[in-house]
Order: sequence, then C-alpha cells, then structure tokens
Amino acid sequence: MGLGVITLILGILEGLTEFIPVSSTGHLIIAGKLLGFEAKFGTEAAKCFDIFIQLAAILAVVVLYRQRFIGLFVGDRQSKGFRGWRGLFLLAVTTLPALVAGVGLHDVIKKYFFGAETVALALATGAVGIFLAEWLKPKARVCDLDSLTWREALIVGLFQCLSLWSGMSRSAATIVGGMLVRVDRKTAAEYSFLAAVPVMFAATSYDLYKTWHYLSIRHLPYFVVGSVVSFFAAMIAVKGFIRLLQHWTLKPFAVYRLILAAMVLWLVICASKS
Repeated sequence: MGLGVITLILGILEGLTEFIPVSSTGHLIIAGKLLGFEAKFGTEAAKCFDIFIQLAAILAVVVLYRQRFIGLFVGDRQSKGFRGWRGLFLLAVTTLPALVAGVGLHDVIKKYFFGAETVALALATGAVGIFLAEWLKPKARVCDLDSLTWREALIVGLFQCLSLWSGMSRSAATIVGGMLVRVDRKTAAEYSFLAAVPVMFAATSYDLYKTWHYLSIRHLPYFVVGSVVSFFAAMIAVKGFIRLLQHWTLKPFAVYRLILAAMVLWLVICASKS
C-alpha cells in the first residue's frame, strides 16, 4: 500500500476519532502498525504527521463553532453566558491545569505513557470511567453552555489532565468530568470541543516545534492529504456525535474502547512473537 493511501486512511481516522470518546491515539497506533506507516515514513516524521493532522482536526472545531469563538472576542466586559471576558475566563480555567501538568511532565509522559501497553490500559480505564459516569449519572443542572460556571470549568479542566495519559481520550475525560458535575451530555460534549482548541493547539504546537526539523519537502504532499481529510472527517464526526447524544448514552463508546484495548494488546503480543 502506498504512502498516499496510508496518509489518507490515517487522516480520516484522526478526524473521526479526535472528538469522540474513543481515543484517536489508539486508532492511529493500530492503523499505523498494521499499515507499516513508521517503517515507510520514518519514525520521527510519522510522529510529526500525527501532530499536523491533529491541528487540522482542531481547525474543524474552530470553523464549526466560529460564532462561539467570535463571541469570545466581541462580547463586552459585562457579557453573561459563554462569551466575552467571561467565556475566555472559563476556557482559561479549564485549560490551565492541563497546560501546567503537560509542561511539567512532558518528558515523562512521552517516555512512559505512549507505549502500546499503556494505551491499551488507558482505553480500558476510560471505558470503566464512562460506565461509572453513566451509572451514577447525577441529574443535570447545566443544560447549555451559557449556564456553565467556573466550578464546572475547573472540574472539567482537572479531568482533562487525565488525557495526558495517551489513549485515555481527552474528549472522554472532559465529557465524563462534565457529567459528574451535573452538566448534561450534549453540553458537556460541546464544551469539550471548545475546550480542546486552546489546550490541543498549545500541546501540538509545542510538539511540532520539537519535531519539525525531521521533515523534508518530500513529506509535504502527504501532510496536505492527511490534514485535509482530517479536517473534513472531524467536521462530520463532531456534527454526528452531537446528534447521537440526543438519543444514545456513552455506553456503546465504552464497549468499543474495550474492544480497541484488546486489539492493541493483540498487536503487542503479535509483535513480541515476531
């Protein structure tokens, strides 16, 4: 299989899985190993490719929720709800814990929390967390973004720190955190999308800064293909996920995570025998 097709597949997977609670990292690990991506593209270049397609997925959320983001900068100081200075403050409260933890633990995370085995464990742990959140399911008292307070924003931010464990899924951690502080699923998901932008942009920009020198001009077409399909796939996934949450719980995603965890472990076992 050619690199063009591989990057197309990986871009689609990234876009479809980045903002739903199933872990884009787990999918990229499985697909990358099955397709031999690192061997064909180079280990460091492959890591940089993953960062680029994440940035494209982030851009999709900015485009979809552009009115919300515009409202953060055109609202006056007296604005209520999720706009203006108040909206920016809520995003800052949510973003700060993960940024502090990410900067302080960056090298440790990259060294110990990006292996296939740890990803599989994170997938399974996150699945248990989703089942617990759905089982406890406190009665929602926040049913729209404009009703969020600093308290919910802070708790979601603390849960977002769990996403530094690769495979946990940032969206899973933040949605579960929101549900546990009485935010309804749809609102928790939408806030998860919005809160993803600052923290993911910061994290991916930092990783890109550290790895860009591994790239060459020959990589450019593959980066373009992967980024474009990731952008459009993310738009489809975000819209579809919000519609699904009006009829489904998160339990099917937890079951899927357990299946994915088993697949990752199977790949590890197969690799150890080869």
